[in-house]
Amino acid sequence: MLQQSLPVQPNSASSEASVSSESARPFLTWQRILDWAQEHYRCRTFSKDEKIPARPGLLYLVQRGAVRMVGVAQVSATSRSARATNATAEEAFLGFVGAGQPFEIVAQSPFTLHSYAHVDQTSVVWMYWHDLDNWPHFRREVLDAFRYQHQRKLLWLSTLGQRRTIDRLLGFLTLLIEEYGEPAELGYCLPWTLTHAQIGSAIGSTRVTVTRLMGKLRQRGLIHTQDDNLICLPGDITLRR
Repeated sequence: MLQQSLPVQPNSASSEASVSSESARPFLTWQRILDWAQEHYRCRTFSKDEKIPARPGLLYLVQRGAVRMVGVAQVSATSRSARATNATAEEAFLGFVGAGQPFEIVAQSPFTLHSYAHVDQTSVVWMYWHDLDNWPHFRREVLDAFRYQHQRKLLWLSTLGQRRTIDRLLGFLTLLIEEYGEPAELGYCLPWTLTHAQIGSAIGSTRVTVTRLMGKLRQRGLIHTQDDNLICLPGDITLRR
């Protein structure tokens, strides 16, 4: 993961240990990129839930905070009687991009991707792909990060293939906390909140159903919440960090 090789303002003891074990070269490369972004006005900070004006063809790097990726599909429904077509946009939560990770926007009709700052003070750097010619080693790290994201999406798709909604829900939460979870008193917790509506859009369910199934998972001791409704997994679940 790019997050592991590029120090970016750690917010947990585990990330601090990861940062301290890295050589100075990645840090210097990352700092040069940030300096370059500032000089070329390629860096911007966003408020919580503010839409990031990303467009296809550019590379984006999350310097700080977290970005929420959302997919929007234009779904057409044709009336047999009137033979009229009404297009409605269906939005689905597709995951996070954490600090130190890259992302890009792909547009292919009828699907589009949108990105939002999931937490306040989320900072994003953007550049053209050819700008990476100045940092060949960093280019390799970016490509490795995209390969890792692709592997995680395959796991995501496998989870969404589960027939029972409660299995999809638990698999989805497990994948998120495996990737972004931070140590907590009783296990590992997501560092950011997610609404039940956002979770429902990710697993193909409704907010009401997610609320009911979250209650079942809590009763079984498979998940719990703490602080500001942060979702947590028990400590006996091994996280593949």
